[in-house]
Amino acid sequence: MITEKRSIRRRGIYLLPNLFTTGALFSGFYAITSAMSGHFETAAIAIFVAMILDGLDGRVARLTNTESEFGVQYDSLSDMVSFGVAPGLVMYLWAFFSLGKLGLFAAFVHTAGGALRLARFNTQVGTADKRYFQGLPSPAAAAVLAGFIWFCLDRGYNPESLSYIAVLLTMSTGLLMVSNFRYSSFKEIDLKGKVPFFVAISVMLGIAFIMAQPQTMLFLLFLAYAVSGPVITLIMRRRKRRMQAHKP
Repeated sequence: MITEKRSIRRRGIYLLPNLFTTGALFSGFYAITSAMSGHFETAAIAIFVAMILDGLDGRVARLTNTESEFGVQYDSLSDMVSFGVAPGLVMYLWAFFSLGKLGLFAAFVHTAGGALRLARFNTQVGTADKRYFQGLPSPAAAAVLAGFIWFCLDRGYNPESLSYIAVLLTMSTGLLMVSNFRYSSFKEIDLKGKVPFFVAISVMLGIAFIMAQPQTMLFLLFLAYAVSGPVITLIMRRRKRRMQAHKP
């Protein structure tokens, strides 16, 4: 009887981290249904909520020692919906609907890029450099599109006049996700260590500035992060060439 109980327990799943993953999945699903109802601002915000919950599930699992292979796979499926399908579909309904096949193709490029990015990430977890991501992370790619929609809605821009810009942006995020550009993972930052007082003040002011204009600041921040990948990769290649040139 004891052996049977132990085997049953092993087949279970950890509730706490998977609740956050389920919340992220629901936020992505809610973004899609909101866009279908014409509530695009709500859809954009829901994608950002999915980002926050997605960032918490892994940390909660590590802090509570509840990491599992099930959680890893469930998180990937949630990411595919929230950061692959949802942003592409929301962007299609907002700006691409009148473009026909071109809009459908652009939305699919982002969705396919998200699927390929997640598949590659899962196969390179044990071998990849922890300091960098290979390719633009799918949550950041989704944030670029959601931030763009939220920014344009806040400014009252007509989506039809921005449709080709939106196509270029959507296809770019899809291609950046499957690129070999390196993006900083920020994992080398020690959040537990002590920092100078002015750093704490700067962080507080930065958060306040973002909260004052989230539509603009979130879009600009994630757009800058998307651009940083090619910049970092080019700088690292130049340094490598210089080191090789100076070798005897």
